[in-house]
Amino acid sequence: MNRPIAASGPDPWRVPVIVAQIPDTGLHRKLEASAAERQAMAETAGLREVFSVQAAFDVVPKSGGRIQVTGHVHARIGQTCVVTLDPMESEIEEEVDLIFAPEAEVRRLADLVEERQDDQEQVVDPPEAIVNGIIDLGRLATDVLFLAVDPYPRKPGVVFEAEVAALDPEDHPFAVLKALQDKKKDK
Repeated sequence: MNRPIAASGPDPWRVPVIVAQIPDTGLHRKLEASAAERQAMAETAGLREVFSVQAAFDVVPKSGGRIQVTGHVHARIGQTCVVTLDPMESEIEEEVDLIFAPEAEVRRLADLVEERQDDQEQVVDPPEAIVNGIIDLGRLATDVLFLAVDPYPRKPGVVFEAEVAALDPEDHPFAVLKALQDKKKDK
């Protein structure tokens, strides 16, 4: 998992962690979304259903006010097969390893990344921003889930096979002209 996405509208799942309250040894959080949160996630992501979402994160302070968040997100979602239109379920298991930094540092690093892109060097993504002294683990888990959803789900073993009809060699736009030309030659 590289970069979370910004969802439009209110966040369906919020689990804020105040950075100032994170002990030097770090903290471990196990999360599970409620039924209402899962329903909001399904509506936001355009899914048929979100059956379950669990996350486990280790939140560890680093130098310079940075915070490292590692862990994983596990979910079971309901989608519709794009080939058969049958309902189907999908399992999602994603690893997370992100660095969060104060907003001012993130802006400065983003500017550096933009400058280096012109040099066409391989550049590491800037860290995520710590907004108002808070890291929202629910939002992070939701973003990870949304990024992992297959936009074109198919049931196992199902393939789309378009009907291919053999073209009649006499059935083309210039067939009428050819018939007129042949008729003219016969005269």
